[in-house]
Amino acid sequence: MGQHAHSHHELAGADLVAEAARALVASGEQWTSMREAVFAELARHERPVSAYDIADNLSAARGKRVAPNSVYRILDLFVANNLAMRVESANAYLANTHPGCAHDCIFLVCDECGEAAHVDDEEVSRAVRAIASARDFQATRPVLEIRGLCKACA
Repeated sequence: MGQHAHSHHELAGADLVAEAARALVASGEQWTSMREAVFAELARHERPVSAYDIADNLSAARGKRVAPNSVYRILDLFVANNLAMRVESANAYLANTHPGCAHDCIFLVCDECGEAAHVDDEEVSRAVRAIASARDFQATRPVLEIRGLCKACA
């Protein structure tokens, strides 16, 4: 179908963190030690993770409290710069495994286990943007979430 109309590969681990740093700096932002810690914590999760979970895990690792509000601000910056994606219905985040590559957010969200699979589909993205445009609405960040059961839970 229209999936992955352009070529890129999924990054993980240290390569993903390094590419996120490069992409953020290229966008004119600073890559601080706190931003690196938040991104690394986010990237180690395969399922959506909340800002509170990230703050709790970083607090435990650092031995001092990390405020969830600080994590939220960093995550918002990551979303704005295509380093992370927000699963709206879960108020949780996933690392973008190809940082800086802009995609509309299309998620398949399992109501049983909480897994959220990100799908790149240019046909769906174009259709959603066309619907918005036909109604004189400028879509800046379309997010579609399809709720149901994943293969393992079905």
